[in-house]
Amino acid sequence: MKLWMALVLGLVQGVAEFLPISSSGHLALLEHFFQMEEPDNLFNILLHFATLIAVCVVYRKDIADMIVEFFRGIGALISGSGSREDRPPEARRLVLLLVLGTLPLFLVLPFQDFVEGLGANPVFICFALFATGLILYTADRRGGGTKTARSATVKDVLLIGLAQGAATVPGLSRSGCTISAGMAVGLDRKFAVRYSFLLSLPAVLGATLLELVKTVKDAGALDLSVVPVYIAGMIVAGVVGYFSIQLVKLLADKGKFGGFAYYCWAVALIALVASFIVR
Repeated sequence: MKLWMALVLGLVQGVAEFLPISSSGHLALLEHFFQMEEPDNLFNILLHFATLIAVCVVYRKDIADMIVEFFRGIGALISGSGSREDRPPEARRLVLLLVLGTLPLFLVLPFQDFVEGLGANPVFICFALFATGLILYTADRRGGGTKTARSATVKDVLLIGLAQGAATVPGLSRSGCTISAGMAVGLDRKFAVRYSFLLSLPAVLGATLLELVKTVKDAGALDLSVVPVYIAGMIVAGVVGYFSIQLVKLLADKGKFGGFAYYCWAVALIALVASFIVR
């Protein structure tokens, strides 16, 4: 892999993984229209790991609090003191909400190969991008509610989890679908964004580990000459991903989240026209 290609893919991953515009859709369209060779699984894994680190950096306080409360919660259950608590700490409740929100992803596992295969059809991706824009536009007009980690219900997070499962389809944005679903069920705008990005941690980490096991099992010896190129792509993905998260937080809070809908529609229209011209 050439250095310029690793940098471009890292840039696209860092931007599209968090902005609600679908990283899978953009990467598939780039590979189709610009005849870019499909990156190997190891590089894909490293890019996702880089964006995972970006989430951890932005939400490091939340993550630290949840880790502490996770073990405190286990200790409370063992000692029996948990039943005497009127209201568990917010971070402990957030751990439970993230676990519940991740469960619907298991419904997608039997169809994983079929879903991944949809990425080879640029026309399908165009319609999925159009759907993403429609979701964003509708959610932004609806607004949001006042629910936080204290008041979100099991039903709320399961619906958000189903939206995350649907977003495994190439062209549907994971962040767009989950943030929009959060606002639709009445989450506060800030909490909808925060919950969406925290919810990506177990999803991306689980998918990364599965792909890593598969890649290590199937691959031979690593070509050490590509390591600097891969690291360069990771750095770009991680740094750009960090600022992309900050941008989404800012725009969602200001009620300008739906602006991404017009971008999705524009890309979908241009790519759809191009798909009938470029064969």
